Amino acid sequence: MLAPLDQPAKFRLSEVEFVAMMAALQALQALAIDIMLPALGVISRDLSLSDPNDRQLVVGIFLVFSGMGSLFPGSISDRFGRKPVILVCLTAYIVLSLGCAFVNDFTALLIMRALCGVFTAGLLVLPMAVIRDRFEGDRMARTQSLVAMVFMVVPMIAPILGQSIMLISGWRAIFLLMGGLATLVMVWIWLRLPETLADEHRQPVELRVIGRNMVSALLCRESFGYVFGLAFIQAALLGYINSSQQLIGEHFGAGLLFPAIFGTMAMGMAGTNFVNSRIVERFGARRVSHTATFTYIALALVHIAIASGGESLWAFVPLMMASMCMMSFIGANYQSVALQPFPRTAGAAASVMSFVRVLLGSLLGILIGQAYDGTPVPLLASMLVAGVLAILLVLYSERGKLFRRLNPPVRP
Repeated sequence: MLAPLDQPAKFRLSEVEFVAMMAALQALQALAIDIMLPALGVISRDLSLSDPNDRQLVVGIFLVFSGMGSLFPGSISDRFGRKPVILVCLTAYIVLSLGCAFVNDFTALLIMRALCGVFTAGLLVLPMAVIRDRFEGDRMARTQSLVAMVFMVVPMIAPILGQSIMLISGWRAIFLLMGGLATLVMVWIWLRLPETLADEHRQPVELRVIGRNMVSALLCRESFGYVFGLAFIQAALLGYINSSQQLIGEHFGAGLLFPAIFGTMAMGMAGTNFVNSRIVERFGARRVSHTATFTYIALALVHIAIASGGESLWAFVPLMMASMCMMSFIGANYQSVALQPFPRTAGAAASVMSFVRVLLGSLLGILIGQAYDGTPVPLLASMLVAGVLAILLVLYSERGKLFRRLNPPVRP
């Protein structure tokens, strides 16, 4: 049984429900990516694409515009509250998902996906702000890890679900399911989520104030390296996701086993997030994430050496899964360290950090995916570069001192 939240009496959610709710919001964003993967080949044929790599844009465009949209919802929620903005984002998710189900042109599909990314970016940003409203330090990292653990159920089942729906009803039904699930989450949020933004922390909606808060969050040295370091790590992960169907399903010949293999890797990430939630308060978010980053670099080196001589599916899967597990240790803890200095402007900080992380990660992820040449080598090289850049940026933020406890100065 999870311990109850440290909460005022008016906050009626148990920790189990709170974690599940925040995970459900972020999972809708993941669902919009992972459930599409098995259908990309069919979409490519149905909409008459000439370049086989163009199918990746159904995922890549959504991610790029999610990054662009991330700049706004946090700051708006610093004024009007988290809950109203979340409900608006969910409404947009429902309407635009249904719109995607009825397009007959690939360009129109990409436009709908872009709009969905922009208007639903708050589903990624605002759970971070809600968690920061309620917790700080390593407790915040623990809660984020629990959210990520539940959230990772979606990448486990989404490809299998997407493939099943596609085989029964076609790829358009996938978008109808997305809209239906978002409707259920919206009703849950509307009925159960209290407002977490304290009245004394509300910020005026003035471009000068919003800009100042965002610039402060982005340029804060204690956060800078973690924000950009995580963007590079995420770029490598998104490069893998963009090319995974071609790499695993076609290059390694997994075929219909692709969704199960993809889901198994996600299961490893979920397990790692659970482990992180159990150890982070003991060892500290910094120590855990720094150790994971060095391990990630070492795994990339080993994997490149093996892949350069030819590699089978059953060699690729465990090594890639191990690297993805390190990403789980890195992600939740980097985010918590980066947000720690900003208790009063968590929305603006979460927005600008998500903007950098998702937009930069998505753009680089598209480039990594487009570099796919029928082998895993470009992907593995990008992972090595990402790990090295991440640890160098963290060294900058930490002024050369790694493995310390999470206790940076708090800024107003």
